[in-house]
Amino acid sequence: MTTVLRTNLSEYKVTKALLDGRVSSDIVKLDFCGPTPAHNGFKAMVRENKFDAGELAIVTFLQAKAFGKPYVLLPAPISGRFQHHCAGFNIDFGHLDPKDIEGREVGVRTYTQTTALWIRGILRHEYGVDLDKVLWRTLGDGHLAEYSDPENCKRLPAGSSIPDLMMKGELAAALLGEDMPKDERVRTLVPDAHNAALKWFERENVVPVNHFFVVHEDVSKQNPAAVREIYRMITEGRQQAEGGVPAIFPPLGLEANRKGIQLAIDWALDQKIIPRRLSVDELFDDVTGSLG
Repeated sequence: MTTVLRTNLSEYKVTKALLDGRVSSDIVKLDFCGPTPAHNGFKAMVRENKFDAGELAIVTFLQAKAFGKPYVLLPAPISGRFQHHCAGFNIDFGHLDPKDIEGREVGVRTYTQTTALWIRGILRHEYGVDLDKVLWRTLGDGHLAEYSDPENCKRLPAGSSIPDLMMKGELAAALLGEDMPKDERVRTLVPDAHNAALKWFERENVVPVNHFFVVHEDVSKQNPAAVREIYRMITEGRQQAEGGVPAIFPPLGLEANRKGIQLAIDWALDQKIIPRRLSVDELFDDVTGSLG
C-alpha cells in the first residue's frame, strides 16, 4: 500500500525530477499540495501541522525544534548558497563599511529570515559588527507564534518596500537575497563579496543551507520505510538535475552537513533566534540520522 504524504516543495534544479514525476516510488507518493513558492507554507507547517513533509528553512526548523514542534530533519539540503552578497546599500548616500551600520537602520523582511541569519553572522564574525547596535526594520513576524523579535527590531509601515527604502536612503542598508535591486548604485556591504565568499568557503568548507527537507515525526515513527524512500528519491533527484547539481551547493548526509548545521545553531543562539542551545543530533531521529 502506497503512503500519501501532503508535501510542501518548490521547484529547484535538485527537486524538479521529483515534481515532474521522473523520480517516483511505489512505497510513498508525495502530494505536492503546498503553495508556490514553498516558503509561503512554512508558517502553516509549524503552526498548524498542515504538511506531512517538505522543505523548511533551517532557522524555522531550529525554532520549531526548540519550541517542541513535531518535525524531524532529513540530512538533505534542498537549497543553499553563499550569502556574502546579501547585504547591500546605495552608494549615492555615501560609502559604507560593515561596521558603519552600527547605530543605523537596516531593512530585512523578517528578523528570522535564513538569509539574514547567515549574512548577519558573517558581518559579526568576519567584520566585527555589533549586531545589537543595529536597528533592524522588519516587515513581518517570523513563522513561530511563540517567538518575539529582539528589542532592537522595529516594524516598518505596512506595504513598505525595503528595496525602495534602501534606494531612497531611508534605510542605510538592507539584507536581501533575490530582491536586491539590479541597479548600478547598489554595492555589497561585504567588500568584494564574491571573492570573500570563496575565501570563507576555502577556510570553513561550508555552503550555508537555506532549506532542508523535513518530515513529521509521526511519519518517521510509523513508516520508516517511507522516510528512507524519500531520501532515495531526493538523492536520485539530484542525480537527474539538469546540468548537474550546482558547483556551490550543500552536500547530502548528516556528517557532511554537521559543521554547517552547528554553525546555524551557534549563530541562531547568538542572534537571539532560539531560546536554548540545540545539539545537531537532536534534530534527527534514529531513522533520519542514519540516512546516507
